[in-house]
Amino acid sequence: MGFDPRQWPSGARSSRPVTGNLDALLEENAALKQEVLRLRRLLDRYERLEREPRASTHTLWVSAEQAQHWVRQLMQQPGWTQLRAGDAESGLEGLIVQLNRSSFLPQLSLEQRLDRLAPGLGRDLQNAVAGLRSKQRLAVLCAFALYGVSAREWLADDPRRVVAELRQRVQQLEHRGSRRTRSDRRSTDRERSSTSGSTSAGSAHRDPRRQEAYRVLGLSWGASREAIKKAHRRLVKQHHPDMGGEAEAFRRINDAYQLLIA
Repeated sequence: MGFDPRQWPSGARSSRPVTGNLDALLEENAALKQEVLRLRRLLDRYERLEREPRASTHTLWVSAEQAQHWVRQLMQQPGWTQLRAGDAESGLEGLIVQLNRSSFLPQLSLEQRLDRLAPGLGRDLQNAVAGLRSKQRLAVLCAFALYGVSAREWLADDPRRVVAELRQRVQQLEHRGSRRTRSDRRSTDRERSSTSGSTSAGSAHRDPRRQEAYRVLGLSWGASREAIKKAHRRLVKQHHPDMGGEAEAFRRINDAYQLLIA
């Protein structure tokens, strides 16, 4: 409680001096009350964080509610009915496999790749789509395989473009698959075997994947980590889909960076 000297009884005496600036005293008293309230709220917040430590250590990238909302939006777009789940060689599932194979880290699953870009994203995404139907689940996963972390913005802001691009990619995949003969497959398998053998027999600097990663980032072999990071930052700004860049180029830049910086 504050004390207002203007209400001091007439003729009363006190051994303590009374300030002459009454307004300043009242303002200081009010400010102290506000500070006490602020500290109490801060203390309550810290106590809640101690009771629920997990809530303060992990940000949920994707929720089940978000995934369901994205699916409802996708299902309303032209071309949705033409998309199908497919298998490892066709449809949405085949597209995910193809995008993983063409990355610089083909040994990783989609969940592992996303977790490298944003820790926890891959795990949260898998949990969020677990309750969706096959085609719905694969469509959301395809969007993240194609756009990476930016898929959240594309799914929320431009679902029409997402469906159109997924449909185009699936058609291209299935067209290539229909033209590929059995002899083509045998020839490709021999080339991959030959490339694998020469890579293991040669020195590390002949690794074609790392050479391609350096090329994508516009660097020469053996560039420093600082040069890799600097090139990645520059190219991300240039090719980010939100800045008018292509999603495929943006994904390849991120994959190249992950391979070289690991």
